Amino acid sequence: MNKALEGIKVLDFSQLLQGPFTTQMLGDLGADVIKVERVGSGDIYRNMTFFNQWIAGDESPCFMAWNRNKRSLAIDMKSKMGKEILFKLVEETDIVMENFRPGVMARLGYGYEDMKKINPSIIYCSASGWGDDGPYLSRPGQDLLVQSMSGAIMTSGKKSDGPVPIGTALCDQINALNCVYAILAALYYREKTGKGQEIKTNLLSSAIAFQMQDFFTIQNLGVTFERPESGIGHPGNPAPFGVYQTKDGYLTIAMSPWSKLVEALGVESLMEFSDPQVLFDRRDEIHGIVEEITKSKTTEKWLKIMLDLDLWVAEVKEQPEVENDPQVQFNNTFVEIEHPKAGNLKVTNIPFTMSETPGEISKPSPLIGEHGEEILKELGYDQEEINSLIDQKVMSIEKH
Repeated sequence: MNKALEGIKVLDFSQLLQGPFTTQMLGDLGADVIKVERVGSGDIYRNMTFFNQWIAGDESPCFMAWNRNKRSLAIDMKSKMGKEILFKLVEETDIVMENFRPGVMARLGYGYEDMKKINPSIIYCSASGWGDDGPYLSRPGQDLLVQSMSGAIMTSGKKSDGPVPIGTALCDQINALNCVYAILAALYYREKTGKGQEIKTNLLSSAIAFQMQDFFTIQNLGVTFERPESGIGHPGNPAPFGVYQTKDGYLTIAMSPWSKLVEALGVESLMEFSDPQVLFDRRDEIHGIVEEITKSKTTEKWLKIMLDLDLWVAEVKEQPEVENDPQVQFNNTFVEIEHPKAGNLKVTNIPFTMSETPGEISKPSPLIGEHGEEILKELGYDQEEINSLIDQKVMSIEKH
């Protein structure tokens, strides 16, 4: 079947997470993504890992997670011959993605205005930490730093915990989704008008945007959210919304009618807390009372009781347990692919389906410059010219 973005070419200058996740999503939908990397060393994320553990000896799981469905071209962007090759690619490129610090690409001669002269219909997306100008221009921008500056780090955990970082690089990933959102809109606009455009995104604006209902409430009601001391799951919510310990684990209870929860718990006297203002004002006390009750039965038993009453509840899972969940398996959330060095690997699948143009994971993350030879041959370079470029260290190719 056709792919939604088949025929779209992406020139990807990005590294680390937010930019590579953006282009991976485009690649999943069929775009031809050419990842431009440093000669020899590649994306700096290739040298970072969790637990100091590597796949197949020296492959980073952090890099591999965000760089499937791409071809790698390792080239010296500063050299005359490197620029010649990249500008040839720009001639036939639809989308450029970059997440260097603001101004770096323009100083190297690869800014939007430079590429627009070569290809007026190009769509050029830049992703930064704080924005492309302003008082934080010289600051390094990174997910944890943005969680801190956006207030997100103060929305989780207990009041006495101090700041609690979100346990994943959520700001990077939210901004990647915003990049794709803007790029697809720009593609649609270009389809109608023939005009390309420049897109600028940043982590800070995205981190604030995903807290939209919180900021709306703060700014329009003049209130301040205060984290509870108990396991209430959001600083603006009353009991019972939160996490509760059971006899053998934990479960979460969301926006459930108090009367139904009282029925499930089997303690009629809890109806004294049924007033909505009481459920908020005394939420820590109520959470503690409810948790003493939930500790009396296993998670499985509580789920049976509460789900039979159509309460909004779920068990709490550790990450290693998730892949064995029956709904996760039904959704085909994890699939296996073959990597040239690492062999068979499990990866997270594309998180949606399309009836006419489904996405596909057709390539694992590339080796450094793995596809340089085929990319240059598509541009008309012969083998002798390619060998000369390799000898002069204008480009490098890692083969398996």
